[in-house]
Amino acid sequence: MPSMTYPWPDGKRAALCVTFDMDAEAAVLAVDEKFSRRPSIMSHQQYGPVTGVPRLLELLEDLELSASFFIPGFSAERPPATVAAIAEAGHEICHHGYLHRPPGLIDAATERSELELGLAALERLAGVRATVFRAPWWETSTATFDLLIEYGFTCDSSLFDRDVPYRLGIGSSEIVEVPVSWALDDWEKYAFLPDPPTGSGVIESPARVHEMWWEEIESYLEVGGCCVLTMHPFLSGRPSRVRALRGLLERAATVSDLWIATVGEVAAHCAGAEGPVHPLALPTVDSGPAQPVRGS
Repeated sequence: MPSMTYPWPDGKRAALCVTFDMDAEAAVLAVDEKFSRRPSIMSHQQYGPVTGVPRLLELLEDLELSASFFIPGFSAERPPATVAAIAEAGHEICHHGYLHRPPGLIDAATERSELELGLAALERLAGVRATVFRAPWWETSTATFDLLIEYGFTCDSSLFDRDVPYRLGIGSSEIVEVPVSWALDDWEKYAFLPDPPTGSGVIESPARVHEMWWEEIESYLEVGGCCVLTMHPFLSGRPSRVRALRGLLERAATVSDLWIATVGEVAAHCAGAEGPVHPLALPTVDSGPAQPVRGS
């Protein structure tokens, strides 16, 4: 497998970011606010802040690891003690919208409002001005990056096009992109709700999930990449999943040339490293008459 000679610090071969999206009720309410009147569905989502986060914080403390928590402002407010506990434990507080509305699916005014409301909630409850952003559903709009620069963000973690972080050019400005992968998201492995219809219908064994993720980590070590694990406390905070996650992270911690860092730490390193600025490149589509698909 070809190796990428990315300049990781201290001679490290690759990086690993442990990240959590604390979506809680917002993930479902963004689909339809009617679900606020469905106690069972709300309780499924509330498992994250009520039970999953305390269990995950204990795990991270045991392993002496710092993680990045991407928190919708709405979720930070309910209950506010949860985001305060995350901040007090020394973890990175990152922006994840307000009501988990995907920027690519809302109008410009709503996108700006989501950004402002989320910033205000995190600053009020965690005492930090977030500078790292992740779009809900990883769904950005053509305006997202201009807004991030306007509001002082230094890093985004929503795109998929590289195995390493890079400087993303937006006009005459830039922001660091720390790419993600659906293969490294617990949503596709664990998520299930009958309404709103969520998940593939197959709930994976934690042992199988972490076997898959270990193969990913090994591959990132081979190519010199940045492996970004994305988990949700209402999913990965369940007992068997935390047990398996402990084993995975303990194993990762034994790899001396793997840098385990927060997304912000990776972004700061990338911003200070030499390298090209890659402009945001979107295709131009000629909206002419539809053409038949060969073979159909």
